[in-house]
Amino acid sequence: MDDVKALVDAVFPVGIPLPYPLADIPAPAQGIVWFKMNGGSFNTTTYPKLAAKYPTGVLPDLRGEVIRGWDDGRGVDVSRVLLSGQLDAIRNITGGFIFSGAHGIVPTIGSNISGAFTRGSQVKGAGTALAAGSFQDLFFDAPNRRSS
Repeated sequence: MDDVKALVDAVFPVGIPLPYPLADIPAPAQGIVWFKMNGGSFNTTTYPKLAAKYPTGVLPDLRGEVIRGWDDGRGVDVSRVLLSGQLDAIRNITGGFIFSGAHGIVPTIGSNISGAFTRGSQVKGAGTALAAGSFQDLFFDAPNRRSS
């Protein structure tokens, strides 16, 4: 029993978030106790090793979160502090297009569309005298903007 606990302690240091595929965590067994990382409190006197990692006695709430590695000098996320959360972020998405057409003429969308914009297939009256219901469609779709 002590060998199993020593092995688990060596492989999974106390306090490490460990993804688990079921709603209920394993029951305590062979001296090993599991906690859900759901923002709950624990007794720092009963679990001093865990308290060394989480001195407030409160575990982080990782429900629905993606565990993120610390920047550790890499320079990608320098302002992030350990155990802090991060909301979704959208990258800068760009694109462009050129309208061409004279005054009073339904503009046509030029061939130089780029980035997140795509030309639709619906065209009515483009390049002709302006009339009710004339249009050319243009779409914006962030996944169309690819980066390497």
